[in-house]
Amino acid sequence: MDEKEIHLRDYLRIILKRKYIVLTFFLITFIVALIGSLSSAPVYRTSVKLLIEKSKADPLVAGYRYLSYDPEFLQTQFQIIASTSVAKKVVKLLDLENSYSSFFQKEDEKQSILSRSVSWLKDIYALFLKLGGLTKSHTTDQKKTENVDAESSRADILARIIKGGITVEPVVGTRIVSVSFESQNPVLAKMIVNTVATAYIEENLEMRMEASGYTLKWMAKKADEERQKLEQSETLLQDYTRKKDIITVENKITILPQKLSEISSRLTKAQARRKELETLFSKVSEVSIEDAETIPVISASEALVSLRQEVLKAEQAIAEFSKKYGQKHPIMKRAVGEIELLKAKREKEIKRVVKSIGNDLELARSNENNLISMLEKTKHDAVNLNEKFVQYGMLKREVDTSMLLYDALIRKIKEQSITQQVQTIDVTVVERADTPKHPTNTSKKTNILLGMILGLFGGIALVIFVEYLDNTVKSPDDAEERLRVPVLGSVPLLTGENQKIETIVMDDPLTPIAENFKAVRTSIMLSSADSHPRSLLITSMLPEDGKTTSATNIAIAISMSGKNVLLIDGDMRRPGIHKIFGLGNSVGLSTFLAGESDINILQKGPVPNLKILTSGPISPNPSELLSSDKMIELMETLYKKFDVVVVDSSPIMAVTDSLILSKVVDGTILVAKSGKTTYDVTRRGLKSLNDIGANILGLIVNGLDVKKSGYNYYSYSEYYQSSDDEDG
Repeated sequence: MDEKEIHLRDYLRIILKRKYIVLTFFLITFIVALIGSLSSAPVYRTSVKLLIEKSKADPLVAGYRYLSYDPEFLQTQFQIIASTSVAKKVVKLLDLENSYSSFFQKEDEKQSILSRSVSWLKDIYALFLKLGGLTKSHTTDQKKTENVDAESSRADILARIIKGGITVEPVVGTRIVSVSFESQNPVLAKMIVNTVATAYIEENLEMRMEASGYTLKWMAKKADEERQKLEQSETLLQDYTRKKDIITVENKITILPQKLSEISSRLTKAQARRKELETLFSKVSEVSIEDAETIPVISASEALVSLRQEVLKAEQAIAEFSKKYGQKHPIMKRAVGEIELLKAKREKEIKRVVKSIGNDLELARSNENNLISMLEKTKHDAVNLNEKFVQYGMLKREVDTSMLLYDALIRKIKEQSITQQVQTIDVTVVERADTPKHPTNTSKKTNILLGMILGLFGGIALVIFVEYLDNTVKSPDDAEERLRVPVLGSVPLLTGENQKIETIVMDDPLTPIAENFKAVRTSIMLSSADSHPRSLLITSMLPEDGKTTSATNIAIAISMSGKNVLLIDGDMRRPGIHKIFGLGNSVGLSTFLAGESDINILQKGPVPNLKILTSGPISPNPSELLSSDKMIELMETLYKKFDVVVVDSSPIMAVTDSLILSKVVDGTILVAKSGKTTYDVTRRGLKSLNDIGANILGLIVNGLDVKKSGYNYYSYSEYYQSSDDEDG
């Protein structure tokens, strides 16, 4: 849906519609502003200007001292200036407990008749603020004293008044501070604000003295405690040094690291040697005698080298002898015997080398174990020595720490004694306050004018906001614009006490309501280009929107135009048409659809050409009856006997009866009550009808309050009356 363009006349219509809200808001705001302006007493304001800086002088530091930036410094001083302690000093310095009332005696004597005449307005104004939860201390200085707790002393009361009237503000672009005070007496205002500066300086000095005294007392106490701790620590250190012979321990501690390093290095080499021999011994133990000489360690033996050479010579001799002699020759036998003897010696030598490697392995293991034992013992000795020296170090640090703390406290005590009376904040009175000549709250006319403007525009804003929150159907134009559904007509709100709205077209045909129902009849008859709809379904979104009233009056209006009309009460859950016309309801639509009666159950209406079919007894399953084929057959039969059939049905959002009936009629008319039916509910109902393909003829806006809605409405009675006047 496109956004509706809002014109100025729309706002004017909203304001006229809710003009009483605008007027009420305007009057309340205007009266509050008027009473507040008339009841306010003249208030005088004066100020003193102070230069507040951190002190740059330090008696213990020669030359310039850098001042760090402190963004909270001035805010802290503002709080001190406006503190209760400063206010109490002002009361004491000015003796206000005895002299305060004297400043207002002349004012009481000078009260004019006008002041007394508006005194009752002050009481009404205070009561109004109290009831509205807006009570604020705008009363005079004397009335402030009366409202404070009775248990408080007079000095405390006056201190609270002074504290509440002090205002502290920095002067932009400078280090100057403006301290202001307001009072109804200009002389008192001047005296108090000048005394505030003096009281603030004294308060700073007293705070410094109090803090310094407390600091000195605390530091002296702590110094005594630290002295005792230092003495105890020194005694413990002395005893421990003598008992553990710490001087010898220190010499041993310097040697142990070197010894540990040396043993660790020898152990690493022994472990490497042992692993090497283990690998070699494992290899030589696995090989045979024939393959043993392939191992470099064995083959490198000098004895084996010599034996290999002798075996080689013996083999060469056998080779030469074999050419000359046979195998059984004595020379051959002697040569063979010699070579066998050499091989036996070689085997024996190999075994000796292998055994030598095993002996070396055992020796390496023994050496490694000895080094491990030495390392563990050395570590154990180092741990014991370290424990002794750690304890010694702890006692030594305790003595050093206690000595440092004690020395620092003694030094600070001496410094604090020197700087005890030195002011850390420099306060200079730049400009003292003068007696104010004119009050600060003289703009009564301006306040009243602002109250009128605020009341007017506030009321307008309020009604626009209320209108924005109101999401109900208000006028035919608005409904047609927002729902995009034709509005067949509107029915104004019934104002007469003795009129019967359900049959008003028949009872009072010249009333605006009756004429509007006739206009709706005309819209229905002209809703189709070919011919008027033969059957109509009248329904609404929610109960009590006026669907039954619309159905009865539309049926009467159509019958009065000369057409045969049948009015059916299709609301078989909460039927009401038989009560409106005083008819029986023992048989009706429910009995016909259930097959318990025939078509001869129609009853005569209150006007010619109108017949009525009541709902009949309430059925436990009305939806099933309405969706049966009997309902379609009934409508086909009625089309032959009547020109128009008007059906009143249940609300759409309550049950599905209306959705079922909308499929068996030519058109559906929705009734929305102005100021009650919301657009959201109406859109959901329209969506439900559109989803099933129902033919929606339009919308009737019921219960339209012409005065409140702002809708331009010109009734038939006004036209009729004006035409009578012209004829006369």
